[in-house]
Amino acid sequence: MVVQQQQRSLQWQVQLFVCVIVFNGVLAQVRYSIPEEMVKGSLIGDIAKDLGLDVRRLKSGRARIVTEDSSDCVDLNADKGILLVKKRIDREELCGQTSPCSFSFEMVLENPMELFSITVEILDINDNSPVFSTKEITLDISEGAVIGAHFILGGAVDADVGINTLQSYNLKPTTHFNLKEQTHADGSKYVEMVLQSPLDREKQSEMFLTLTAADGGNPQRTGTVNIRVIVQDANDNAPVFNQAVYKASVIENSPKGTLVTAVTATDADEGTNGDITYYIDQATQQNISLFTLNPDNGEIKVLGNIDFEKSKHYQMNVIAKDKGSLSNSCKVIIEVIDVNDNPPVMAMTSFSNTISEDSVPGTTVAIISVKDLDSGKNGQVNCTVSPSLPFKIKSSLTNYYTLVTDRILDRETVSEYNITITAADQGVPSLRSNKTLLVKVTDVNDNAPVFEQNMYESTLIENNSPGVSVASVHANDVDWNQNARVSYFLEDTQVNGSPISDLISVNSETGVMYAVRSFDYEQIKSFEMLVKAQDGGSPPQSCSTTVKIFIQDQNDNAPQILYPVHTGATVVAEMVPRSADVGYLVTKVVAVDVDSGQNAWLSYKLLKATDRALFEVGLQNGEIKTLRQVTDKDAVKQRLTVVVEDNGQPSRSATVNVNVAVADSFPDVFSEFTEFTQDKDYNDNLTFYLILALAVVSFLFISSLVVIISIKVYRWRQSRIFYQSNLPVIPYYPPRYADVGGTGTLPHVFNYEVCRTTDSRKSDYKYLRPMSQSLMSVDINDMETMPHVQKEQSPTGASSTLVSVTTALRMNDFLKKCAVEYSFKCFFFFFFIHAYMLNCPETY
Repeated sequence: MVVQQQQRSLQWQVQLFVCVIVFNGVLAQVRYSIPEEMVKGSLIGDIAKDLGLDVRRLKSGRARIVTEDSSDCVDLNADKGILLVKKRIDREELCGQTSPCSFSFEMVLENPMELFSITVEILDINDNSPVFSTKEITLDISEGAVIGAHFILGGAVDADVGINTLQSYNLKPTTHFNLKEQTHADGSKYVEMVLQSPLDREKQSEMFLTLTAADGGNPQRTGTVNIRVIVQDANDNAPVFNQAVYKASVIENSPKGTLVTAVTATDADEGTNGDITYYIDQATQQNISLFTLNPDNGEIKVLGNIDFEKSKHYQMNVIAKDKGSLSNSCKVIIEVIDVNDNPPVMAMTSFSNTISEDSVPGTTVAIISVKDLDSGKNGQVNCTVSPSLPFKIKSSLTNYYTLVTDRILDRETVSEYNITITAADQGVPSLRSNKTLLVKVTDVNDNAPVFEQNMYESTLIENNSPGVSVASVHANDVDWNQNARVSYFLEDTQVNGSPISDLISVNSETGVMYAVRSFDYEQIKSFEMLVKAQDGGSPPQSCSTTVKIFIQDQNDNAPQILYPVHTGATVVAEMVPRSADVGYLVTKVVAVDVDSGQNAWLSYKLLKATDRALFEVGLQNGEIKTLRQVTDKDAVKQRLTVVVEDNGQPSRSATVNVNVAVADSFPDVFSEFTEFTQDKDYNDNLTFYLILALAVVSFLFISSLVVIISIKVYRWRQSRIFYQSNLPVIPYYPPRYADVGGTGTLPHVFNYEVCRTTDSRKSDYKYLRPMSQSLMSVDINDMETMPHVQKEQSPTGASSTLVSVTTALRMNDFLKKCAVEYSFKCFFFFFFIHAYMLNCPETY
């Protein structure tokens, strides 16, 4: 520590002023300049050298120090002729704020008597930091505080002087506030915190700031105080003093309790937010300890003994704070020396209680006449309004004042104003009168709707039902009434060549969007549209936002097999040599799914196989590999059925047949699979002909039944006609039927030949035609004999009728016999085909 102090002392320039005047044995004066905080034993100066004395003279003259009050700070070493620091010197303790700071003493020598005057000046070092009177400042600030509102923070005190004393203030963070430095009459500094951006209690109800006071020393010293800002709700009007500066006079030696002056502030708020409390700024407390301030009415009274000789005037800062913690300040100057009984009278000449928000600055709101019965300065009146309001007072004629707008109005910020006009005369103390005007701001359509989001996103599942709600947008308009009524429209855009109105509709009142049709994820995965919000003003204001719709996939597509590819005419076979080992890659089934995500995750399984122990299919990659060593006993032709499933819910699948040839050379495989192809074509053709034959036979069988039923009905009707007539009964003899062979009957037997090869897949049916083509002939002579005879023997023509009935009956019997015989043939043919198809299922 001693070394540090000595190093510090060397940094200071020790200025030595030696002035020697010999007069009657007196050496006039020696002056030293030393820094404070020098430790005990530090060197002040070589007194013997500076005085031009020999050290032996100091010893022989018994040199000693003579002083009145500060000799305990310096010690004389007579043996060395030097001055030393006796104890630590504190400039602030020794001189306070006085500058320059020094103390003097005398050194006396005897034999002969000599007297020397020595002055030591104490140079200030930056050993004191700025200090605030409190550790934390709490401010209750309303969220309605206007921009530019002032909040007095007071100031810090630094015991140092000169450049080492308080120089500047700094506030962090400065998001909402910045600092404004002020200077008292005595030169001391204090700061006010000025609101630079609006407060919002709903976003941040409390904030913490740090006020830093810094001096100008090197190294620099600082002092800090924490500022706690509590954001209060709803109080949007701060107290307003009648005037910025109050001046008063008081006779010195006035008794305690004498009223000096009263400060008055008005608050446009009502209730508790309009109750005002006054207090004196702590930064000026030391200057106004002789006065007291009534916190309720703002009266300033004498508290101590006022002495004109000590101070000719006093200055204080009075802060008015309402219950909502908004504050304002005024300056009070009290002159120590030596009235006004008529307040101003205000009369309203012209007044408009509404004003449009688009009125230009300078628009007249009211004209006021003011009179004061007093004379001189007591009768001179000033009209003022709160500087926080967007209005000002202009003096047009004597005793007439005009209230005009001072800046652009905004109804969305403040819809009405309570304007308090204060008329104050120039008397001491000033008398004043107030008049409050309520001015309402009418709305114009100067704000466009604003969407709650810059972009909206929504998800819609594909295959949706038309009319389902897709998304919802909402915009706010801070205007009023019709100007704030918002309607929603779709901007004309194209999606995949179609207008957006074919896809989406929007409710113009609510902003709810609906799907016009069903969407397919494979066609449209996402699309964007612009939604326009327009208010009902004239002209209307509008804004737009982007709405992005994402189509969510469903598992509505089955996997598609890309490889192996099967055609109708060619069979593709994979060849596996008989020397293939375990794990031999035979082929790979390749499939895709047009769905996405989990719905497109494919898995492969072996559904059927000629030999399941020989092959396996990779679950994820579809690779077909051998499970064991291929042997000579394995069949040449292997047929595998692979199923491909996706991972959707429910899952979809597809199957593919893979033909594998187990052979070492291509010719062996070619003959087998060529035959296989021919057999397949052959069986396909046979199946087609069998189905066609079955359909024809069934049709003929049903036709026969219809014919038989028709004959039955016809015969029944003819018999009724015959029985109801009076004709004689004539026996009926059927005609003769003969075939080429002369047997007289129709052939009833068909011969069938079934030929089957060793390979059942080549089986075929061959039908043999009847041995002879049956021809049905009718003996015309025999058929006409009986009718002819009857016709000749019928005297009345009844024979003709009888012949026709007989002919009809014969024809009916013939047709019935043919139908029965043909039905039996069709039945046996149908039964034979069905039996063959049951025994040969591989053909179909």
